[in-house]
Amino acid sequence: MLTELQCKQAKPRDKIHNLSDGRGLLLSVYSNGGKYWILRYFINGKEKRTSLGSFPALSLKEARDKAFEFKKNLSEPKIPKSPTFSETADEWLKTRILPDKAKTYIEVIEMRLKNHILPVIGNMQLSEITPSVVLGMCRKIEALGIIETAFRCKQIVGQVFKYAIATDKAETEPTSALSGALKARKHKHFAALTDRAKIAALMRQIKEYPFTVVRCALMFSALTFCRPGEVRHAEWAEIDFDGKIWAIPAEKMKMKRAHIVPMSTQLVTVCHDLATLTGNQKWLFPSTRKDGRPMSENTISMALRAMGFGRDDMTAHGFRGMASTILNEAQRPDESRMWSGEAIEMQLAHAERNQIRAAYNHAEYLPERRKMMQWYADWLDSLK
Repeated sequence: MLTELQCKQAKPRDKIHNLSDGRGLLLSVYSNGGKYWILRYFINGKEKRTSLGSFPALSLKEARDKAFEFKKNLSEPKIPKSPTFSETADEWLKTRILPDKAKTYIEVIEMRLKNHILPVIGNMQLSEITPSVVLGMCRKIEALGIIETAFRCKQIVGQVFKYAIATDKAETEPTSALSGALKARKHKHFAALTDRAKIAALMRQIKEYPFTVVRCALMFSALTFCRPGEVRHAEWAEIDFDGKIWAIPAEKMKMKRAHIVPMSTQLVTVCHDLATLTGNQKWLFPSTRKDGRPMSENTISMALRAMGFGRDDMTAHGFRGMASTILNEAQRPDESRMWSGEAIEMQLAHAERNQIRAAYNHAEYLPERRKMMQWYADWLDSLK
């Protein structure tokens, strides 16, 4: 049997190791120093495990008492069951994600649940999911070479458990023990051209691209520098030719705020040319499969690769970095800034820290942004 002192003095090792208190009660010591009480028990000859809490928040005596009560409940005719992870994740999606998240974000969450998380822990009760179970799931994902996905899946599991704790479905959150246990992520970097000569080469290549709808999508991306998902999901109903604006509704935006994109003369021309091909459809850039969906998320990237721009040179998201760099560096003859940082950030639709102000400022700096978007379109033309 363990003593309280032994529990306090237990040192972390390279791998998780367990200290046994007997009768199935284990103190799991993680490589990051975290200590968690795990109870082993058997049902119909099959070993099960449940997490009781962390040490020292749960003392040795309290862990023993909790283990005793848990085993006592097992002998009852009806064993109270905690909901499964799948049931809880479904409730979490419906109440926390679907009401106010962007469609593309929801699709990614659902895909990761379906492909990586639910096949492993979906049918397990929340009480059965220990840190080692989640770590094993993440290790399988890492083995596929998708390190970022492993981290995101761990994050999703953590969010579901936090929801479960808030709704009295669980008492502990297993992913908090895994800090530093996964492989280090590579911070995502969206390659973007910032050199004038290279930007000129890009614009010449776009002008000569043989497929009209894709060429228009490339020009549209360059002239609006909106996020790729926002460009792909652009609808003709959102284009106001008279007012020269593209009005993107809040539900399509990453920050869930309506966004106005002033249309330069060049962008109006692109849209008029495009309207002769897709103007009778919902999307500006419909899928070539004619299945009612917008253009594939890979179309722009494939076009850039076909034009000779590698992944480390330019990406579909890189039009944003390209525009941000040029606009922030633009100067008047007296070397003062040509455009305010606020107007640039507003046009990039970055997060507004002041949430009250953010609710009212989607059209803020619009006069300056109109001039800025026309200047930028003219600047790109001057390169070609």
